[in-house]
Amino acid sequence: MTPGAQPRPFLTAKWRDLLLLNYRMPADLLTPQVPAGTELDSWDGSAFVSLVGFLFRDTRIRGVAVPWHRSFEEVNLRFYVRRRGDASRRGVVFLKELVPRRLVASVARWAYNEPYHRTAMGHRIELDKRGLGSVAYHWGQRAERCDLGAQVTTEAEVPDDGSAPQFFAEHHWGYTRQRDGGTIEYEVARPRWRVSALERWEFLGDPKPWYGGPIGAHLLGPAYSGYYSPGSAVVVMGGIRIC
Repeated sequence: MTPGAQPRPFLTAKWRDLLLLNYRMPADLLTPQVPAGTELDSWDGSAFVSLVGFLFRDTRIRGVAVPWHRSFEEVNLRFYVRRRGDASRRGVVFLKELVPRRLVASVARWAYNEPYHRTAMGHRIELDKRGLGSVAYHWGQRAERCDLGAQVTTEAEVPDDGSAPQFFAEHHWGYTRQRDGGTIEYEVARPRWRVSALERWEFLGDPKPWYGGPIGAHLLGPAYSGYYSPGSAVVVMGGIRIC
């Protein structure tokens, strides 16, 4: 991007039926993954990763809808950072992003150097008019299959400022390490999400083949918290280099 130029929208979509499970993670496992120009963010004195499943709907790249690539699942594993010198820019870094469409993975790797991978995926959403019911995502096949699911028992509300659900749901910036060691920053423009705290959830399968042994081992333990959000329309802006 030309110095001084303003980012333009790169992707527009609706992100729907987000399911987040949040796990405490030793900071020393995440520090090597922190992009230059950012620093680990924390909640309750700890670093966290979140396993997030959701649906892409009405996806367009530069305003163009690609046939057979408008609606699909994504499951990502992310952790939380903030831009060094500007704590208001709280963002996420993705450790792995799974989608069922090869072209989606290729474009994301090309545009942002994001760690996208293609695999078989599916979902089951059974919610009533109040947004109560069940949400589930699965990925992988045979011995590598994993399932993420939850019961939504309370209606979603906009979380209070400074609350745990706001921390996990309201990060509007993404940071990606580049092959030369630099960092790309991009904004995800959207309204504040309504969020439901979950009382019951489950993650089945072996996460280690997907996320590596050290991090995967922590995902086998109990999650710190779980949330559901109906989501919203989003605009993912083009990236700019910050270092």
